[in-house]
Amino acid sequence: MKQFTQTFVRWGALATAGITLAVCIAGLQAHAEPNRVTFPKLDELVHYTTVRRGEVTEHISTTRAAIEAIQKGLPVPNGTHFVLADYRDEKIFRYFVMEKGAGWGNDFEERRRTGDWQYQWFKPDRTINLQENTARCMACHASQKDSQYLYTARRLSEFRGKPVE
Repeated sequence: MKQFTQTFVRWGALATAGITLAVCIAGLQAHAEPNRVTFPKLDELVHYTTVRRGEVTEHISTTRAAIEAIQKGLPVPNGTHFVLADYRDEKIFRYFVMEKGAGWGNDFEERRRTGDWQYQWFKPDRTINLQENTARCMACHASQKDSQYLYTARRLSEFRGKPVE
Protein backbone atom coordinates (compact mmCIF):
# COMPACT_ATOMS: atom_id res chain seq x y z
CA MET A 1 0.00 0.00 0.00
CA LYS A 2 2.88 2.34 0.84
CA GLN A 3 4.37 1.87 -2.63
CA PHE A 4 0.97 2.55 -4.24
CA THR A 5 0.61 5.77 -2.23
CA GLN A 6 4.12 6.95 -3.21
CA THR A 7 3.44 6.20 -6.89
CA PHE A 8 0.07 7.97 -6.72
CA VAL A 9 1.68 11.04 -5.09
CA ARG A 10 4.43 11.13 -7.77
CA TRP A 11 1.90 10.92 -10.62
CA GLY A 12 -0.24 13.56 -8.92
CA ALA A 13 2.76 15.87 -8.63
CA LEU A 14 3.64 15.30 -12.29
CA ALA A 15 0.06 15.98 -13.36
CA THR A 16 -0.03 19.16 -11.28
CA ALA A 17 3.28 20.32 -12.77
CA GLY A 18 2.02 19.58 -16.28
CA ILE A 19 -1.19 21.50 -15.73
CA THR A 20 0.72 24.42 -14.19
CA LEU A 21 3.08 24.51 -17.18
CA ALA A 22 0.18 24.43 -19.65
CA VAL A 23 -1.54 27.30 -17.85
CA CYS A 24 1.68 29.35 -17.84
CA ILE A 25 2.27 28.73 -21.54
CA ALA A 26 -1.33 29.66 -22.35
CA GLY A 27 -0.90 32.82 -20.30
CA LEU A 28 2.18 33.77 -22.29
CA GLN A 29 0.34 33.26 -25.57
CA ALA A 30 -2.49 35.52 -24.43
CA HIS A 31 -0.28 38.58 -24.24
CA ALA A 32 1.18 40.85 -26.87
CA GLU A 33 4.36 39.88 -28.55
CA PRO A 34 7.08 42.11 -29.89
CA ASN A 35 6.72 42.33 -33.66
CA ARG A 36 7.48 44.70 -36.53
CA VAL A 37 4.84 47.33 -35.74
CA THR A 38 6.28 50.77 -35.05
CA PHE A 39 4.57 53.75 -33.52
CA PRO A 40 4.00 56.25 -36.36
CA LYS A 41 4.28 60.02 -36.43
CA LEU A 42 0.70 60.91 -35.58
CA ASP A 43 0.93 64.37 -37.15
CA GLU A 44 1.48 62.71 -40.55
CA LEU A 45 -1.79 60.75 -40.36
CA VAL A 46 -5.31 61.79 -41.34
CA HIS A 47 -8.12 61.43 -38.79
CA TYR A 48 -10.88 59.88 -40.92
CA THR A 49 -13.40 58.51 -38.42
CA THR A 50 -14.54 58.59 -34.82
CA VAL A 51 -16.36 55.76 -33.07
CA ARG A 52 -18.17 56.41 -29.79
CA ARG A 53 -19.23 53.66 -27.39
CA GLY A 54 -20.47 54.93 -24.06
CA GLU A 55 -17.49 56.44 -22.22
CA VAL A 56 -15.08 55.28 -24.93
CA THR A 57 -14.20 57.50 -27.89
CA GLU A 58 -11.97 56.08 -30.63
CA HIS A 59 -10.33 58.40 -33.14
CA ILE A 60 -8.97 56.41 -36.08
CA SER A 61 -6.29 57.76 -38.41
CA THR A 62 -4.22 56.53 -41.33
CA THR A 63 -2.08 57.79 -44.19
CA ARG A 64 -3.46 59.84 -47.05
CA ALA A 65 -2.10 57.16 -49.43
CA ALA A 66 -4.21 54.48 -47.70
CA ILE A 67 -7.35 56.62 -47.96
CA GLU A 68 -6.73 57.24 -51.66
CA ALA A 69 -6.05 53.54 -52.31
CA ILE A 70 -9.29 52.44 -50.62
CA GLN A 71 -11.28 55.11 -52.46
CA LYS A 72 -9.85 53.88 -55.79
CA GLY A 73 -10.47 50.22 -54.94
CA LEU A 74 -6.74 49.47 -54.68
CA PRO A 75 -4.80 47.55 -52.03
CA VAL A 76 -3.58 49.53 -49.05
CA PRO A 77 0.15 50.17 -49.66
CA ASN A 78 2.89 48.52 -47.63
CA GLY A 79 4.21 50.81 -44.91
CA THR A 80 0.71 51.98 -44.00
CA HIS A 81 -0.22 52.58 -40.36
CA PHE A 82 -3.72 52.69 -38.92
CA VAL A 83 -3.97 54.12 -35.42
CA LEU A 84 -6.96 53.81 -33.12
CA ALA A 85 -6.53 56.33 -30.29
CA ASP A 86 -8.68 55.06 -27.43
CA TYR A 87 -9.90 57.84 -25.15
CA ARG A 88 -11.63 57.31 -21.79
CA ASP A 89 -13.05 60.33 -19.98
CA GLU A 90 -11.42 62.54 -22.64
CA LYS A 91 -7.90 61.25 -21.81
CA ILE A 92 -5.83 58.94 -23.98
CA PHE A 93 -6.10 55.43 -22.54
CA ARG A 94 -4.13 53.48 -25.16
CA TYR A 95 -3.28 53.23 -28.85
CA PHE A 96 -3.98 50.30 -31.13
CA VAL A 97 -1.70 50.31 -34.19
CA MET A 98 -1.89 48.09 -37.23
CA GLU A 99 0.87 48.29 -39.81
CA LYS A 100 1.29 46.56 -43.17
CA GLY A 101 4.60 45.40 -44.58
CA ALA A 102 5.66 43.22 -47.51
CA GLY A 103 5.81 39.59 -46.42
CA TRP A 104 4.95 40.35 -42.78
CA GLY A 105 2.23 37.72 -42.75
CA ASN A 106 4.96 35.08 -43.04
CA ASP A 107 6.01 35.91 -39.46
CA PHE A 108 2.98 33.94 -38.24
CA GLU A 109 1.44 30.53 -38.74
CA GLU A 110 -0.95 30.51 -41.69
CA ARG A 111 -4.01 30.14 -39.44
CA ARG A 112 -3.15 33.42 -37.66
CA ARG A 113 -2.31 35.55 -40.70
CA THR A 114 -4.26 38.62 -41.70
CA GLY A 115 -2.57 39.31 -44.99
CA ASP A 116 0.61 41.26 -44.27
CA TRP A 117 -0.86 43.20 -41.33
CA GLN A 118 0.61 43.13 -37.84
CA TYR A 119 -0.93 44.65 -34.71
CA GLN A 120 0.34 46.22 -31.51
CA TRP A 121 -1.05 47.94 -28.43
CA PHE A 122 0.78 50.93 -27.03
CA LYS A 123 0.46 52.70 -23.70
CA PRO A 124 -0.29 56.44 -23.58
CA ASP A 125 3.49 57.07 -23.41
CA ARG A 126 3.75 55.13 -26.71
CA THR A 127 5.67 52.16 -25.31
CA ILE A 128 4.46 48.65 -26.18
CA ASN A 129 1.86 47.29 -23.79
CA LEU A 130 2.75 43.61 -23.47
CA GLN A 131 -0.32 42.98 -21.30
CA GLU A 132 -2.63 43.34 -24.32
CA ASN A 133 -3.51 40.42 -26.58
CA THR A 134 -2.45 40.85 -30.22
CA ALA A 135 -3.51 37.30 -31.12
CA ARG A 136 -7.07 38.39 -30.36
CA CYS A 137 -6.62 41.36 -32.73
CA MET A 138 -5.52 39.07 -35.54
CA ALA A 139 -8.41 36.67 -34.92
CA CYS A 140 -10.95 39.48 -34.95
CA HIS A 141 -9.57 41.27 -38.03
CA ALA A 142 -9.45 37.95 -39.93
CA SER A 143 -13.23 38.28 -40.29
CA GLN A 144 -12.67 41.40 -42.41
CA LYS A 145 -10.60 39.67 -45.12
CA ASP A 146 -12.89 40.96 -47.88
CA SER A 147 -12.23 44.57 -46.83
CA GLN A 148 -8.43 44.26 -46.53
CA TYR A 149 -8.81 43.29 -42.86
CA LEU A 150 -10.19 46.75 -42.04
CA TYR A 151 -13.33 47.30 -39.99
CA THR A 152 -13.62 50.89 -41.19
CA ALA A 153 -13.08 50.43 -44.94
CA ARG A 154 -16.59 51.76 -45.64
CA ARG A 155 -15.82 54.92 -43.66
CA LEU A 156 -12.59 55.37 -45.62
CA SER A 157 -14.61 55.24 -48.83
CA GLU A 158 -16.96 57.92 -47.47
CA PHE A 159 -14.22 60.22 -46.13
CA ARG A 160 -14.21 63.65 -47.79
CA GLY A 161 -12.01 65.66 -45.43
CA LYS A 162 -14.15 65.56 -42.29
CA PRO A 163 -14.09 62.54 -39.91
CA VAL A 164 -16.99 60.18 -40.62
CA GLU A 165 -19.03 59.18 -37.57
